[in-house]
Amino acid sequence: MNLIPPLTQQFPKLQALVSSIRKSSGSPQNPVIVLELLGKALDQNPDIKTLKNVHSKVFNLSFHENPSLGIKLMRAYAACGEPGLARKVFDGIPERNVIFYNVMIRSYVNNHWYNDALLVFRDMVGDGFSPDNYTYPCVLKACSCSDNARIGFQLHGAVFKVGFDLNLFVGNGLIALYGKCGCLLEARRVLDEMPSRDVVSWNSMVAGYVQNMRFDDALEICREMECLRQKPDAGTMASLLPAVTDTSSENISYVEQMFVNLEKKNLVSWNVMLTVYMKNSMPEKAVDLYLQMEKCEVEPDAITCASVLPACGDLSALLLGRRIHEYVERKKLCPNLLLENSLIDMYARCGCLEDAKRVFDRMKFRDVASWTSLISAYGMTGQGYNAVALFTEMLNSGQSPDFIAFVAILSACSHSGLYNEGKFYFKQMTDDYRITPRIEHFACLVDLLGRSGRVDEAYNFIKQMPMKPNERVWGALLSSCRVYSKMDIGLIAADELLQLAPEQSGYYVLLSNIYAKAGRWTEVTAIRSLMKRRKIRKMPGISNVELNNQVHTFLAGDMSHPQSKEIYEELSVLVGKMKELGYVPETDSALHDVEEEDKECHLAVHSEKLAIVFAILNTREFPIRITKNLRVCGDCHIAIKLISKIVQREIVVRDTNRFHHFKDGICSCCDYW
Repeated sequence: MNLIPPLTQQFPKLQALVSSIRKSSGSPQNPVIVLELLGKALDQNPDIKTLKNVHSKVFNLSFHENPSLGIKLMRAYAACGEPGLARKVFDGIPERNVIFYNVMIRSYVNNHWYNDALLVFRDMVGDGFSPDNYTYPCVLKACSCSDNARIGFQLHGAVFKVGFDLNLFVGNGLIALYGKCGCLLEARRVLDEMPSRDVVSWNSMVAGYVQNMRFDDALEICREMECLRQKPDAGTMASLLPAVTDTSSENISYVEQMFVNLEKKNLVSWNVMLTVYMKNSMPEKAVDLYLQMEKCEVEPDAITCASVLPACGDLSALLLGRRIHEYVERKKLCPNLLLENSLIDMYARCGCLEDAKRVFDRMKFRDVASWTSLISAYGMTGQGYNAVALFTEMLNSGQSPDFIAFVAILSACSHSGLYNEGKFYFKQMTDDYRITPRIEHFACLVDLLGRSGRVDEAYNFIKQMPMKPNERVWGALLSSCRVYSKMDIGLIAADELLQLAPEQSGYYVLLSNIYAKAGRWTEVTAIRSLMKRRKIRKMPGISNVELNNQVHTFLAGDMSHPQSKEIYEELSVLVGKMKELGYVPETDSALHDVEEEDKECHLAVHSEKLAIVFAILNTREFPIRITKNLRVCGDCHIAIKLISKIVQREIVVRDTNRFHHFKDGICSCCDYW
């Protein structure tokens, strides 16, 4: 909204005139000039304070019944989000026409007071006024947005009788109404029968299909409009957004091409494309797109920042995340609950708990997601007692936990071995808060029991579950079987997993490790053969590290990086120093890669080691932050502890399970992971 100075500053002529009027008790000397100045003031989109000042002048000068000023006042109040005050102006006009009713209906609709808009429409018809082509689009929008299909269908009959069904804006309103109500055949019929269509017509049809989960049809409409040479716009992309969540690479490419071909890329189109990437687990592309925005000098808003911050968290791109945070503060985009929660999550996922807590403490308003993000962060870093303390603080604040909050606290207890606390919270959830446990809660409790060595109890707990266990539950049990060498239960869990997720390589890996630790090499070979027959390949380990706003990615044995020669030379030196401190490669942890014969050599070039050495070569002083897509193996865990001691650097590694903060040869997990 454009703000203008107070009326007396902007219009000195009016100030002088009003002063002269105050001195005399007569009527205004130049009413035409006064009317013109008042009208100009209302056309400037004044803020609410200035608007009320102008309104008082209108009333004091007895112009409150002037039709032109009345309409301008109503529009100005509606633009300030005050439809109630617009209604007072409307009620004060003694002789109203269709225009007044249209402005009042639009004022309500633009401020989402849909039922009030419909009541005004009822009064309009009752007072004998005939709706026109400006009335019907607004009333149709009020019907669709308030789910009032009955009145909407009646309106279609009315507009058909007077011939307004052929009007572009009325047709667009009908398509939106039928789409919202799930009457897609009727919506399509309206679209097909329209003599002229614009991009809004097509976007309304796209939105209708998306709202009714007909995603393929929505994409087909987009292709159809392109064939008819109707170019999509940012609205098309926004309408499509739910249809391209967890979708195919082909659909993502299609939306990317749509974005590239937009004649004018506004902020909405950039934000939609960012969201598409994030909803399809493509944080690298989201970060790249944000950097493109900066180069194109497109100014981000709160939605942009809230969309890209999770990508920074996923990639541990802390420097970019901090830069965005600085921008947020500079532009005063907070308080904004969604944005502040995204900042907490970003810092938490980068392992910067102090920064996350600082954002949390400064929030004026918090919801359960704010508390849950920080509780989860404490849990992932092994600070179970801090998570418990924060959960207690949340309850004392009067904030009721939801099922996700209980997942966070149960997971935190599991990561820190807080067996009694975990059992207590599970009981509290069901008894005190009457929350029915979901599969996520059962998985957390199985993990808690298994990690603490109570594998038999975990298995018995699974057998008593009121629902069928999923792969997360059996996976937690199988992991604990590997740690505590529980062959019998491990085979049961593996059998269930290979039925539930026959293409998930990680479970074959775990089963292979269980056999290998028990020295049952025949079974190890059988697992290897089974994976070959089923054409299942182990997911490659990938580690990311940020440098100068660019995320560098490494794979095990990676030689593609421009600094590969220097990385391997430095790694060789470090391995030598590690051996001087007693390092012996833990080849047991290499059993997951049954293709490698030279296990010690293979362990030396795991992706996280390469990423860490790259960071050592290119940075000084600051903590090294690595993100890995798999669980850190035992050998790397030992090696990174020694590296942190040798180079005197803090190293933060986030794997799929948790954070590891390495410093002076010690890890924050206390080797419990």
